[in-house]
Amino acid sequence: MKRLPLFIFFTVFVLPLSAQNLVFLEHSDVLAFDQERLPDAQILRGDVRFRHDEALMFCDSAYFYEQSNSVTAFGHIRFIQGDTLSGYGDKLYYDGNTRLARLCRNVQLFHRSTTLTTDSLNYDRNTDLAYYFTGGTIRDSLNVLQSVWGQYSTATNQALFRQNVHLQNDRFTFDTDTLLYNTKTSMARIVCPTVIVYDTVTTIYSSNGTYNTSTEQSVLYDRSLVTHNDGQQLTGDTIYYNKQTGYGKLLHNIEIRDTTQHMTLYGHFGEAWEENKRGYVTDSAQLVEWSQADNLTYMHADTLFTEQVSYTDTLGQDTSYQQVRAYHHVRAYNRDYQLVCDSLSANSRDSIAVLHHAPICWSDSNQVSADSITLYFVNEKLHHIYGVGSAFGTRQVNDTCFDQMAGKEMWAWINDSTLYKVDVTGNAQTVFYPKEDDGSIIGVNTTQSSFIQIFLENRKIEHILFTTSTTGVLYPLDQSTHQNRFLGGYFWAEAERPLSPDDIFRFSVSTERPKQPIISAAEDSDNNPPVAGQSGMKTLRTK
Repeated sequence: MKRLPLFIFFTVFVLPLSAQNLVFLEHSDVLAFDQERLPDAQILRGDVRFRHDEALMFCDSAYFYEQSNSVTAFGHIRFIQGDTLSGYGDKLYYDGNTRLARLCRNVQLFHRSTTLTTDSLNYDRNTDLAYYFTGGTIRDSLNVLQSVWGQYSTATNQALFRQNVHLQNDRFTFDTDTLLYNTKTSMARIVCPTVIVYDTVTTIYSSNGTYNTSTEQSVLYDRSLVTHNDGQQLTGDTIYYNKQTGYGKLLHNIEIRDTTQHMTLYGHFGEAWEENKRGYVTDSAQLVEWSQADNLTYMHADTLFTEQVSYTDTLGQDTSYQQVRAYHHVRAYNRDYQLVCDSLSANSRDSIAVLHHAPICWSDSNQVSADSITLYFVNEKLHHIYGVGSAFGTRQVNDTCFDQMAGKEMWAWINDSTLYKVDVTGNAQTVFYPKEDDGSIIGVNTTQSSFIQIFLENRKIEHILFTTSTTGVLYPLDQSTHQNRFLGGYFWAEAERPLSPDDIFRFSVSTERPKQPIISAAEDSDNNPPVAGQSGMKTLRTK
């Protein structure tokens, strides 16, 4: 092997390439040749430095191939392009014609605030693309991203990761198979099934969307899902979600689910807040309560709200309950009861639902109306209905006959989904149709009393308990008139009744109510319902 002084090198080579494509050797402590082993190479050792265009390459030693305009370099590789890009490794192959650099072993590429680490890296200077195939890591000021295959553009700061992609942040992690990420904007583009986890507090599942890893704002498409460990879940065709503020806006086919309260809000527009598990939906809004798997409750309104309310109980312990509010054109269906009203409020603390503005509630063949109605639940089942102010109950006997009861207040008691007792107080009035043993109607019985208690068996009136001061008249059916067959507050609104879960969305014209209430909620009366067997009461059998 011959060794020549370095200055000879600068006088002997001439290449047919244009000067702008040539790789220039700028320095080497030693220049040598080995015609037998490396006939086309210049062997360089000690503080070796090359230049190609605006790029500089440094190494401990190298083989320089003038004819092919390429370099194979070894030891302490340093590749510098401008003042924003530098690469390091143990071995480098560089082709000046294709402008392709290949770095191997202990590779690091630095671009502004971004660092790429891998064991094997290709860098194409024509396209400003760096890519690896055997696993690599990209770090910027916020995130650490790992994958088996990766590509990074130093021109656009855009990175593409594939296979076992993992993004690590101080607050969350990304796991996916393919991810687009911009190191300058910190914006991630979700293009396949992706899981984002915030310390097990919140998890996002999405296959399509964008996520700003700096502001933690995201736009999620294609039925993405956001879940919280407190039981709240958000689903929609489109979700605008900000983790820092705990706010989400949902569009089209949305679901806001609370797994602890066993309820779900549906609609086409909604908003939700992590604080207090607040949320509302509108545009075909629906609430489904599913605490009883075999008997769900379905409710529709123009707008449905749900919110967790915190309070301190009698033992001084902090606790909470869920509150539901429904506004305008409320319709609900449950197998055991159905209702309509203009607004409704319910809470899990007292297990009640209060109906306002022309409410009507049905159970089996019975209809209850009043100025306001409260439903009381025990163990998730309807226990009794309380109506106050022009309280009116009616049930259909046949096409023309209706049992009726009215007063200031009314309690309808239910057991195993069946009405078994009705209490009426405050100027109580009734119209009912006693029957013979064969089921034929005897006549029309009208009564007035301060208290009335009605007992039912097998969905029929069994007997009625009155005060001793009760007045009443039994009219033969053929001698009865409209006036004694119908109380002043009578109306029958079966046409408004939701008959199925889908029927809650049916628009129905409100049945005309009586123009004058039969009894005002403000009138004085004893607020306690009568008790069977108490002094001053008498019983009337209906058959």
